[in-house]
Amino acid sequence: MALDPTTMLVLSIALAASAALYLGIEWRSVRASSLLFWSLGFTTITVGCSLALLRNSGILIIGIWFANGLLVLAHWLFLLGVARFTEVRLSRAWYWLAGVWLAMLLLPEGPQWSKTMLLANSLLVSIVTLRASFLLRPHGLSLSVGAAQLRFVLLAHGLFYLCKGLSVFAPGTLVDLAALRGHVIQISLVEGVIAIMLLAVSMTGTERYQREKQIARLAARDPLTALYNRRAFEARAVRLLSDVSAARPGALLLIDIDNFKPVNDLHGHAAGDRLLVMLSEMIRALVPKGDLVARLGGDEFTILLSNASCESIEAISSALREQFQQAATDHFPTPLPVTLSVGANLFGEPPVSLTALIEQVDKALYDSKRSGRDALRIVDQTVGTQQTLQAQ
Repeated sequence: MALDPTTMLVLSIALAASAALYLGIEWRSVRASSLLFWSLGFTTITVGCSLALLRNSGILIIGIWFANGLLVLAHWLFLLGVARFTEVRLSRAWYWLAGVWLAMLLLPEGPQWSKTMLLANSLLVSIVTLRASFLLRPHGLSLSVGAAQLRFVLLAHGLFYLCKGLSVFAPGTLVDLAALRGHVIQISLVEGVIAIMLLAVSMTGTERYQREKQIARLAARDPLTALYNRRAFEARAVRLLSDVSAARPGALLLIDIDNFKPVNDLHGHAAGDRLLVMLSEMIRALVPKGDLVARLGGDEFTILLSNASCESIEAISSALREQFQQAATDHFPTPLPVTLSVGANLFGEPPVSLTALIEQVDKALYDSKRSGRDALRIVDQTVGTQQTLQAQ
């Protein structure tokens, strides 16, 4: 197959149109704005290449400058898509690039017209593309292989256009933008086909990875409180438990709401849900960063502490019980007080299994409820003692 301008333009149109269609379909499914901007970018390239192909075939619809202006617009849309993907707000300066391009169109045509327009077009594409690559820089390793690939494809594409723009200063360079002639133009058409293909693959893989990561994150969270669910808790507890030692004891707390049913009966299930959310927010605020919190189900919550002590368990439990009872009394009064019972186990070595540890703490929680509720029952395995702290 000859790498002539007509062939390259046909390939560019086919690839860009396919990418625009696929990304558009993906956007309709997930409504990610980055997909929409990328799809519009490939659509713009399709239109621009179609206009250039018609002109190259002798059908003059509009000047070649318009097709190249669409190329700048397409890369600007790619930049917007990357900004949405990385959740970065672009400064207003980037929206003035269109004005720079329009100003270039006012230049009179002459012997240097093709070189001047090629320089302006290439530099604008290069600046926008390199900026998009820079936005992905912090995410290249943390997000996905697709994000890293997209970053480097944009980087290589931007550097190519930078070199392409600077090539007009080389003596004897033939650049005929209107007739698509010259070595620079030929190389650019070939690079364009490769870039379109790589960009489409990278963008698709990047967004798919982020969507899969979001789905996994949602699957690990309790939909009401946004805390970890039981499955996610069990998976993440392994690392914390493996770090437990005599110098850094661990602690597992089970928390259960006393007299929760009257809240639902008197105030409705929506009130019960609000109370659960309030409790989850209190737990988040009290538990040190790096420790693990989860909702096991119903009105039962758990906390896994690292580097714990009886004093820290008592402090968290007391503050939590006091805050929760006050909030429940203020918002959802009931004949019986709505309080918290807490069972806790302090241990100085990794347990045989998380299941066995939960069973031990569950027994402590049961003893806490049996002793009158609104109490904390601590089993201190580091010294082999047990104690129950009743609310005053």
